[in-house]
Amino acid sequence: MRIALGLEYHGGAFRGWQSQAGGGTVQDALEAALAVIAGQPVGTLCAGRTDAGVHATQQVAHFDAPVERPLDAWVRGVNTHLPENVAVRWAQPVGDDFHARFSASGRRYRYVLLNRPQRPGLWQGRVGWFHAPLDLSAMQAAAALLSGEHDFSAFRAAGCQAKSPVKQMREATVRQRGACFLFDFEASAFLHHMVRNLVGTLVCIGKGAREPAWIGELLRLQDRRLAAPTFSPDGLYFRGPLYEPRWGLPEAADDGFDG
Repeated sequence: MRIALGLEYHGGAFRGWQSQAGGGTVQDALEAALAVIAGQPVGTLCAGRTDAGVHATQQVAHFDAPVERPLDAWVRGVNTHLPENVAVRWAQPVGDDFHARFSASGRRYRYVLLNRPQRPGLWQGRVGWFHAPLDLSAMQAAAALLSGEHDFSAFRAAGCQAKSPVKQMREATVRQRGACFLFDFEASAFLHHMVRNLVGTLVCIGKGAREPAWIGELLRLQDRRLAAPTFSPDGLYFRGPLYEPRWGLPEAADDGFDG
């Protein structure tokens, strides 16, 4: 039986999602916990691989259960064997044609940026930080230029393994909530470091170093060297993949920054 899992995690203690030699990744921790419940090794595949330090409010993974267990065993049982900064939220049987990555029609990310002179203390590791004032209107005008289908090579990490840099950006918005700015992105798919590179560029515009039209120029020139540096992973949240209703999978949980 194929099982889909919804997970949330704080990425600060992990070396990213994907299993690596020496362990220390979310996938390593999850597969070790699943193996305890199954009594044998279990492999998983996820909807979107996150980098070291990046969080998730709804990561989705699937696995083919080698033994029959109550659904609750794949949630509460697995959580018993997971580190405290990662938890399975739900488990659901799916058809054998479901794939956490390839069945997704889109993905969502949020970057939470604390904008004040003092660095974060209480929210250290959970938010990005920029000390100087930022112009919300300028960042909103720049973000609006990202909508639609574009070649995002200017925001692509050098080691990105995606076959094509062309992606459909369905949402790119910036809002302010108190001392925080929320950068929300939804796209057909994302390139490696794409969101963090976009945020770095929007912050550069927000502090007045560039005009909003710079975004359009970067999209046209398709040169990573011309855009802003990659921003910190601390404030980045993978908010989950998007699936057709027929799969009946739960919506992502709130990350707590909308209040």
